[in-house]
Order: sequence, then structure tokens, then C-alpha cells
Amino acid sequence: MRIPCPHCGPRDEAEFAYRGDATKQRPAPDAGIEAFHDYVYLRANPRGWHEEWWQHAAGCRAWLRVRRHTVTHEIAAVTPA
Repeated sequence: MRIPCPHCGPRDEAEFAYRGDATKQRPAPDAGIEAFHDYVYLRANPRGWHEEWWQHAAGCRAWLRVRRHTVTHEIAAVTPA
């Protein structure tokens, strides 16, 4: 998979570190322990288009928001975080 870094151009996936789901919202401070447990430990395994955080760890070190298809690995958009 090649990820088009906005700063460095298209690079191999090996230069990047996956950092998680970009759609997950942190619960409010008074939400309770169960809400925080779900936020930290429960993750969906979506099929289709998904927003993700990636870091260009072996390049410019920038954090990126990547819209990627989880089945075909097609990348529709990459924006700086």
C-alpha cells in the first residue's frame, strides 16, 4: 500500500505507523467508567471506507488523517492532522 504524504509525496506503508480510528470521540469527563472503558478497549472492525490516524514515522513525522477502504486498501484522501 502506498500512502500519499502531503509533505513527502507517495511513500510505502512501511514508513508509516497506524495510530487508530480517527472517528472515535472521547467521552465527557463525567461520562462514567463504562464510557471510558468502551472508548479505550472496544473497537469496531468496519468493512468499507474508514477514517484513520497514521504517522509518517520514517519520514517527516507528520500526523495524517487517511480515508482508506479497509477491503481494497484504496486511499481516497489524506489530510494533515
